[in-house]
Amino acid sequence: MSSHNKDLQRLTAAGLLISLGIIYGDIGTSPLYVFKAIVGDYRINETLVLGGVSCIFWTLTLQTTIKYVAITLQADNKGEGGIFSLFSLVRRRARWLIVPAVIGGCALLADGIITPPITISSAIEGLHTKYPNLPTMQVVIAIIAFLFFIQQFGTSLVGRAFGPIMFLWFTMMGVLGIIFIVQMPSIIKALNPYYAYELLTSGEAGPTAFAVLGAVFLCTTGAEALYSDLGHCGRKNIRVSWVYVKTCLILNYLGQAVWLLQHNGQKLDLNLLNPFYQIMPPGFLIFGIGIATVAAVIASQALISGSYTLIAEAVRLNLWPKVKINYPSLQKGQLYVPSINWILCAGCIGVVLLFQRSERMEAAYGLSITIAMLMTTILVSKFLKRRKVPNYIISLFLVVYFLVEGIFLYGNLGKFVEGGWFTLSIGFVLFGVMWTWHTARKIRNRYVKFVEIEDYYDILKELSDDESVPKYASQLVYLTSANFNSEIESKIIYSILQKQPKRADIYWLVHVDVMDEPYTRDYEVDVLVPNKLIRIDFKLGFRVGQQINLLFRKVVEDMVKNGEVDITSRYDSLNKHKIVGDFRFVVIEKVLSRSHNLSFYERMVMAAYTQLKKVSISEERGFGLDLSFVTIEKVPLMLADPESVQIRRIV
Repeated sequence: MSSHNKDLQRLTAAGLLISLGIIYGDIGTSPLYVFKAIVGDYRINETLVLGGVSCIFWTLTLQTTIKYVAITLQADNKGEGGIFSLFSLVRRRARWLIVPAVIGGCALLADGIITPPITISSAIEGLHTKYPNLPTMQVVIAIIAFLFFIQQFGTSLVGRAFGPIMFLWFTMMGVLGIIFIVQMPSIIKALNPYYAYELLTSGEAGPTAFAVLGAVFLCTTGAEALYSDLGHCGRKNIRVSWVYVKTCLILNYLGQAVWLLQHNGQKLDLNLLNPFYQIMPPGFLIFGIGIATVAAVIASQALISGSYTLIAEAVRLNLWPKVKINYPSLQKGQLYVPSINWILCAGCIGVVLLFQRSERMEAAYGLSITIAMLMTTILVSKFLKRRKVPNYIISLFLVVYFLVEGIFLYGNLGKFVEGGWFTLSIGFVLFGVMWTWHTARKIRNRYVKFVEIEDYYDILKELSDDESVPKYASQLVYLTSANFNSEIESKIIYSILQKQPKRADIYWLVHVDVMDEPYTRDYEVDVLVPNKLIRIDFKLGFRVGQQINLLFRKVVEDMVKNGEVDITSRYDSLNKHKIVGDFRFVVIEKVLSRSHNLSFYERMVMAAYTQLKKVSISEERGFGLDLSFVTIEKVPLMLADPESVQIRRIV
């Protein structure tokens, strides 16, 4: 484990502050809209208010505290969290686990499109209390556009301010809650689960259990992000800071409940009288709205960063087309994916234009995150099995969380018509992209043939020394996907020996292994034929940019210093001046030429894959190769064996 990682695992004041700033944005801004969604257009009554608080408290306890903070945070992959890191840990258990991992990843990305609009809208709409006719939609769009614009410059500078601001936010919520709790201390009884049971079974309070559950679920939507950001903060810091966060959240919900009970029997327009803003002293309101807006922006920032990480890991696991990934700062976990940034930006602005107000967005919010949580439950159960946890405990975990999340899914299904269709549609498109990319790669790999490299040692030596063949390059480098150094793709041998025989002084084979450890930068050298055929295996962490061009040059320099290889040009005129020979990379692009051997489903997948390949970055750019030294060779993947073709010669 790197020293950086060890620092993260320690419990420190700085670590606690960072975790407040990065992790709790989504879950920490939910008091802005949860009670508003629970009460809705119904007349305020005791059963509804006390039952609402009780449901919120037990949802946060069961979902966030027990499932995520206590259990799921144990599943860290070399200090990293998130659904794809979890999948990397358990994927060897069963091949079908790719399905819940992809569904969960897509659901989280889809939810990332609705979180910034709903949190920022809920914050800005507080201004309606003072200025009822203010056009808040335009303000929300301007904030969202600015937020996505600044991503490309890296957010490490802003990140340092996040912790203290969120500490102020949670403290403010706790204090505002206490001010109202002291007016009615008996409100504490609402934490009794009996009130939740009464609300969900009586039906007298107004809304159906179906509608209540859909609204209550909004209080725990950020729990999945809490696990995704494990790598930024460390488990101990998250667990300790959660105690403070949960206390402040519950105090605020209790304070809102007191204000609502002070208006018992009334029917209020909660869009103008949001309970969150009503418990603020009038003189404090503008300041409170300011902090709420900043907290909403921080919540959105955390979700955007989480989406980048998710896509970067999906690329590493070959579940997403290769896209450009920038590392705008040296801070751990800081990455920027331009394509995803602008897709998310368009999606967020689309949500604001489509739904316009936060109460309409509440209808679309939560359905896809329930699906993500169910998928995490499946993967965590496999992780517990790997940890040799007794089967009866795993069964209990599955029964409890399938039941809880199943009930929430049922409650959220009512949102499908009202707006849930929007996030599910986005999730479905994302799933289509990931599934196509994954399946197409499996189809292509079926037709990649490997041969024993040892069989070609002599002929490669002879070709290298054969002056009747014009020299192609002094140093010829091939990228190989062969995992074992005893093998090589038959296509590389075909390229060297048959497709314009390529004579070179030295043939190099370069293989890249992406490691589960985030920041590994190791390599191995295997001299197969001294000064003729050399293989280099790079072992790079999934957060390390694959600048193969630079890394390869560095390795060759080290080998020259150690006297392991001589790369001086063999041309007489250059050799006497000790000039280094030229390097050329050959990237072999496998093209499906004839697809009549594929089923209809596979042909459809390959057709979609071809379109996706047009928008993804090329292999050579993905590996950071200098394009002036690269030759791209398109090689057909023969899908029909010549022996299987029947043809008759007429004499």
